[in-house]
Amino acid sequence: MVLVLFNNLTEKDKTRAIDSLISESTPRQEFFLMILLSILMATFGVLIDNSAVIIGSMLIAPMLYPILSISLGIVMSNGRLISRSFYTLLKSSTVSIVGAILVTLLFGLNIDLGKEFLSRTEPSIIYGTIAFISGLAASFALVKPDLSETLPGIAISVSLIPPLAATGIGIAKLDWYMASGALIMFFINTAGIIFASMIVFSMMNLYVKRNIVKKIIVRERKEMEREIAKAKKLLKLDK
Repeated sequence: MVLVLFNNLTEKDKTRAIDSLISESTPRQEFFLMILLSILMATFGVLIDNSAVIIGSMLIAPMLYPILSISLGIVMSNGRLISRSFYTLLKSSTVSIVGAILVTLLFGLNIDLGKEFLSRTEPSIIYGTIAFISGLAASFALVKPDLSETLPGIAISVSLIPPLAATGIGIAKLDWYMASGALIMFFINTAGIIFASMIVFSMMNLYVKRNIVKKIIVRERKEMEREIAKAKKLLKLDK
């Protein structure tokens, strides 16, 4: 049954999934805008101990895509894909932590933190297991068009943005123990997703699409260069 699930995939579905994954993990301005908005929501949610706001922040955060893209790069032994995806993830994490620090300094220094903060600062094997299961679900749903609508739910199940918010809050409050615990949780969740999706992508035999990946990366790079050139042109016209 397992073999049928992974082999019952069309080449078109595989190509579409790879294209979507690389496109969604490209470090465009819109990507980092959504990251910034999601971390602002998550930080306020943690500060006021409101789980609904935190869930909303996870729904709009595109953090899952560069993590899955790293897995794809490892499976395909594509250093270029790994490096660009890692850059996106690293910059996203930095933007998130800095954003959380600023929000806390402005609004949260005198707020007593509740269970939503504490639950993001206590890493355990259970959270790693949840991340692993989420990675299996996300990587499989990505390739199956009829399951793609489940991705937002999967993004909620694995905690990525809230631990970064808790890290920033801990740093702003000079609580290094809590900050380090939250950051470790983020690393555990990221590693669980990467490991799980590597298994799924390998079983789907996505390695055979490595030439397509190279073309998509080149296309995305050219599109980014055009966007940057257009932005610079507009700035010159404004002056």
